[in-house]
Amino acid sequence: MPDGQTLEFSGLTKRFGPLTAVDRFTARVEPGLVTGFLGPNGAGKTTTMRMLLGLVRATDGSATVGGTPYAQLRHPLQSVGAALEASSFHPGRSAAAHLTALAQASDVPIRRVDETLALVGLSDAAGRKVGGYSLGMRQRLGLAAALLGDPGVLVLDEPTNGLDPEGIRWMRDLLRALAREGRTVFVSSHLLSEVQQTVDSLLVIARGRLVFQGTIDELVDPAEYATVVDAPDRAGLTAALTAAGVNAEVLRAGLRVDAADPADIGRIAASAGIALSLLQRQGPSLEQVFLQLADGTRVHASAFGGDSAAGAESAPPVEPTQEGDAR
Repeated sequence: MPDGQTLEFSGLTKRFGPLTAVDRFTARVEPGLVTGFLGPNGAGKTTTMRMLLGLVRATDGSATVGGTPYAQLRHPLQSVGAALEASSFHPGRSAAAHLTALAQASDVPIRRVDETLALVGLSDAAGRKVGGYSLGMRQRLGLAAALLGDPGVLVLDEPTNGLDPEGIRWMRDLLRALAREGRTVFVSSHLLSEVQQTVDSLLVIARGRLVFQGTIDELVDPAEYATVVDAPDRAGLTAALTAAGVNAEVLRAGLRVDAADPADIGRIAASAGIALSLLQRQGPSLEQVFLQLADGTRVHASAFGGDSAAGAESAPPVEPTQEGDAR
């Protein structure tokens, strides 16, 4: 089985005339992980992926697979499997015919056609013309084409688009399994609720710039969380917290303790013999954080870890004028 390769973006920039679709993007995508590439529509996700795959020429910077530009890979289909467009199939061809032609052109064993169709659940529809496929079936066929060469790297743009809930769960399980095999799995989406159930690592892009890199848990600073606690004997609870050196703010719904671990508060109450009626950790929702990153009202330190991000604070925001160009 092929080993995964590190994907590296260094100062990657793409301009379409006056429009800057991707602006000094610097990041790494490591093997053995499902890395989500998150951003609102028009943020520059697809343009970044297309530059990685050599489909769009970068204005500046570089994107490499294991240190090598995609165009210089000796066996590209066996190195990188990509699915960027669910509709890029000849409607008059069957799924089996499409994959067979692709295998023959890329020196991939023909047996892989049946194997990948079975893997994505299209064996029964292998002989049907793609023009009659649903969007979800075309997504599965795109994934089959990406897996045809048994690559160590997968690059997938919105792979769950058009899938029903069962299909989304199937895709999630498959991507995790591929990452566990040591492959590099790089998946774009504009839905936080979707990626947070799947990914191990996350890159967030907004207005063509990296605004976050890390894990889902690192999106929110622990200092932004508070513990809300209450008890029938609120006065006794307040006294117990004060005795333990914990300052609490009185709210209508209870007592708020900033940046406190609920387990610590529970132990203080238990030691004082106080029964609790409420013990809850509160903080900004992940959706709220994502939207703030996207609109620039929140800045995360991880965005300034590379050369591309170092100057992002001083650069004026660039708003895409045509969403399709800036994808």
